[in-house]
Amino acid sequence: MGIRVAVAGASGYAGGELLRLIAGHPEFDLVAATAHRQAGAPVTAVHPQLAGLDLTFAATDPATLADADLVFLALPHGESAALAAGLPESVRVVDLGADHRLRDADAWSRYYGGPHAGAWTYGLPELPGQRAAIAGATRVANTGCYAVAITLALAPLIAAGAVAPADVVVVAASGTSGAGRAAKAHLLGSEVMGDLSPYKVGAHQHVPEIKQATGATGLSLTPVLAPMPRGILATVTAVPTGDVDPRGVLADAYADAPFVHLLPEGAWPHTAATAGANSCHLQATVDVDSGRVIVVSAIDNLGKGAAGQAVQNANLMLGLPETTGLSTFGVAP
Repeated sequence: MGIRVAVAGASGYAGGELLRLIAGHPEFDLVAATAHRQAGAPVTAVHPQLAGLDLTFAATDPATLADADLVFLALPHGESAALAAGLPESVRVVDLGADHRLRDADAWSRYYGGPHAGAWTYGLPELPGQRAAIAGATRVANTGCYAVAITLALAPLIAAGAVAPADVVVVAASGTSGAGRAAKAHLLGSEVMGDLSPYKVGAHQHVPEIKQATGATGLSLTPVLAPMPRGILATVTAVPTGDVDPRGVLADAYADAPFVHLLPEGAWPHTAATAGANSCHLQATVDVDSGRVIVVSAIDNLGKGAAGQAVQNANLMLGLPETTGLSTFGVAP
């Protein structure tokens, strides 16, 4: 028997990607996959890409999950805290929702509403000191998808004093799977195809998380819905504090990071190159006109932005190499 893992909210896109990664993980045994409306249905009825996985969705309750060594919570925001509170302390938990990311209760209330459930260890291993913190934790809050793409581009530059923490501007495009699997009219194929549309302009819920993780003090984020199923491309700009080599700063920061790749000079990130991988591709330059530092970041929002990141965190929590069961290579075309 391997390490017993379970997935709550396994019928969603992130949950399905977790099931795929767990099925290919050499140390994990999937012992439960739970859902709400799909409880009682075969997993393959919802996730046909998992043909051969002989498992039925169970109802989402603590008793179903309590025998696992580690539980992934892939639930809508606001639903993780109550379920996690019903699990034994001996069960490790990785929460893919937002419930435990923010330290500031006022920021939670402002962007999400409802009671603040308290902060867990933040699940971005590439931040200084976080690998050790995650390895020693039993409760880890996975990052938001926009948050990881932007944080990996920005945090080392602020930490090195290379850019000012104020006046950070981000425009980031995301695939439709970032909005979840619930049926919504604006996500219909006929609405999305051939169209780009901004949303939650000036008020996206990942802003306080990004500021908390990077040290930014002022950040403007414009998210854009793109006609693709998965992927995030973030363009991050900031004001330099002097004569800056942003590529050098990023190269030093991620020299030992297996999933973060600074591309060769002149090569720019593509979302398709990260599809199916747990990788983040970065490129940086200085704008010849404005002098602003520009960093472009690409991830798979269901990979490094959700399920892949969750498995990376789980590996560290369980004392495994963080790369176990994860690929750095994307799927193309």
